[in-house]
This record gives sequence, structure tokens and C-alpha cells, in this order.
Amino acid sequence: MPRAVSPVVGVVTLLAVTIVLSATLLGATAVDLSPPGPTASLDLTADASADRIELVHRGGEPLDISTLKVKVSVDGDPLDYQPPVPFFAAKGFRSGPEGAFNPASSNRLQAGEQTSFAVASTNAPEITSGATVSVTLFSGNRTLLEVETTAT
Repeated sequence: MPRAVSPVVGVVTLLAVTIVLSATLLGATAVDLSPPGPTASLDLTADASADRIELVHRGGEPLDISTLKVKVSVDGDPLDYQPPVPFFAAKGFRSGPEGAFNPASSNRLQAGEQTSFAVASTNAPEITSGATVSVTLFSGNRTLLEVETTAT
């Protein structure tokens, strides 16, 4: 009788290990069930002579700037200092951004409105004429949108 029990115990043990491993892997696989962020269409311009970056909201839902994170890259390289929006004075940027990036504003960027900021000479890489400038907006870890332009 002990011989007949060994294969059954082995199969049950193997099945239990498989179920535990499957449950562990399923639990480790994160599923983002948070609602999607707002959708909007933005235009981007970059003026190399003024080191100014401007976003214009062309349509879609309003964006609450205070809930977003902004990442700026020049020719694929992120700026050393990123704009902590909204802000007035921040390392790597000239004081007094305009529009929704300025804390004195409503912090909402709606269709037809623009917002801009100027990169200081203490920030790198420098915006040069012909450089590809991209701005990515994040809500938490989720990318809301990315826009790109050639600096003039």
C-alpha cells in the first residue's frame, strides 16, 4: 500500500506548488485600474533665441497643471532640471512662467489657452535652432501626452 500512496502524494504536492506559484505571479503582475487621465491636444513651440517653450491647448479636456509632471528633452536628452509646475522661480528656469505654469494662475490649461516658460542658461542641454524639443506630460506614472517640435 505505501507504493500506491507515493505517486498520489507527489502529484498533489506538485499541483499545490503550481497553484501557489501561479497565485504569486498573478499577484505580482500589477494591473492599473485607475481611470484614464484627461485627453487633450497640444501644440508645442520652442524659441531657441529666447530659450522659451510654449504649449497651446488646441482642444479636448482642460488640464489641471498642479496634478501633472512635466519632462522636457532636447535632442533626446532630458534637461538637467525639469520644471516643477506650477512654479514662479525654480532652479534651471527664468522666473515668471506665463499661463497655467505660473502659480498665480488658475493652474488649468483649457482649449485656446497657452502656457510657457524660459529655460535658464544654467540648465542643459541648451535649446539651439534646429534642435528637437519634446515635452511629455505625466499624471502619476501614466504618460498623458508627448509633443515634439523643432526649435526655431
